[in-house]
Amino acid sequence: MPEGDTLFRAATTLRKALLGRTVTRFESSVPGVSVVDDRTPVAGRVVSAVEARGKHLLITFSPPSGDSPIPHTPSPQPPAPDLILHTHLRMTGSWHVYRPGEPWQKPERYAKVVIHTGAFIAPCFSAPVVELLTEWQAQRHTDLQELGPDAMTEEFDAEEAKQRILRRPDVEIGVALMNQRLMAGVGNVYKSEVLFMLRVSPFSKVRELGENVVEQLVAESHRYLRLNQDRGSRRTVFGLSERDRLWAYGRSGEPCRVCGETIRMRRQGLDARSTYYCPRCQQTG
Repeated sequence: MPEGDTLFRAATTLRKALLGRTVTRFESSVPGVSVVDDRTPVAGRVVSAVEARGKHLLITFSPPSGDSPIPHTPSPQPPAPDLILHTHLRMTGSWHVYRPGEPWQKPERYAKVVIHTGAFIAPCFSAPVVELLTEWQAQRHTDLQELGPDAMTEEFDAEEAKQRILRRPDVEIGVALMNQRLMAGVGNVYKSEVLFMLRVSPFSKVRELGENVVEQLVAESHRYLRLNQDRGSRRTVFGLSERDRLWAYGRSGEPCRVCGETIRMRRQGLDARSTYYCPRCQQTG
């Protein structure tokens, strides 16, 4: 699943391509999105915001300025509200940006939604969550409104994230770090890497760690997400070869870079998410 840094980079790319541009055509293979678009068309609107929130990506379409009507919309009528395209990429989704006429890297049949402007075309492929929301709906969307502090942002509230985690004393720390309602943006990679770097067992309960350790885990999650905000390939290991980028994630069966013990992978939590760890460095039971 893409993590906070991946969504941050996707939002940055889309913002550069789309922000301030008028949508000339909007297509979607998602029935619910098409119904909303038929009722309140996106075409003719201006992309006024592109934002990553944790692992969610939001694109806001605003009515054009002045008196020019939105195409296919009857007039007179009250001022049209903003529409917000909400996508969650999970394991399969991705956003691309192309110039008109440029060949796509994936088949068009996998596109869930396509935003056309005069200068760029932005398809979203294979995303399992694609919704076109009104402002009212977005403000009441459970997954968006219950997100914890976003560890990817400069304004990250580390104290609030720490307190939310501490309020779950019986949860394993590897599960707590992945809970987007406690702290948004951290996925399997950063969970495994931060726990390894601080030599914390992923399977320890929050109450077994103490406030200082939780504070350090939160701080390091934020630091490494920010360090990787502009990198094509994320890394937590610096100073070794270009190939050696991570301490533990994805290295099951390989020797630990610190002690030589074999890195292991174990499924964790109700979602059975993969956790990579060193049983010696992290004293895992």
